[in-house]
Order: sequence, then structure tokens, then C-alpha cells
Amino acid sequence: MCRNIKTLYNFEPPANREEVEAAALQFVRKISGFNKPSRVNQECFEAAVVEISDVASLLLASLQTTSPPRDREIEKEKARQRSLQRFGNPAEV
Repeated sequence: MCRNIKTLYNFEPPANREEVEAAALQFVRKISGFNKPSRVNQECFEAAVVEISDVASLLLASLQTTSPPRDREIEKEKARQRSLQRFGNPAEV
């Protein structure tokens, strides 16, 4: 599950709220062990996602760097190339 949490800092355009919430959801899923919580745990699960999203947003807004922002499309292509190198092309199978 944690492999789905992507780096959100220092990108152009900056991470949006949905991306931060998706990362928070993956984090809560990982530490709770629930992909989908039971009804009795739903409220605290959702509250944790909201709180972690808020704290992550504060962190991203507070961080400072001297390096230039990374381009999302270039980073996606790099990740795709790493995946191809690691796993090969599924169309070739």
C-alpha cells in the first residue's frame, strides 16, 4: 500500500488537496491495516485522514528548498522508464 504514496514536495504545479488526501488515505490504510474500515471504525478512520491531510499540507507549505521545482511529466516518464527496465514491457509477454 505505501508504494502508492508519492513525493508531493517541490513540484510545478504544486500538489493539490486531492493528492495530499490520497497520500493521507494510503498512510492511514497502512498503519491501521484496513483497506476499508468497518462501520464502527469508519468515523475515526476518516477523521485520521482529514487530520493527516491537514498536517501534510502544513508541512508542504512550510518546507524550503533552493532546488528548482520538478516537472510532473518528466518525473512520470522517469518512473515509467524505471518500471519498464525493472518489469519489462507487458505487451511483449
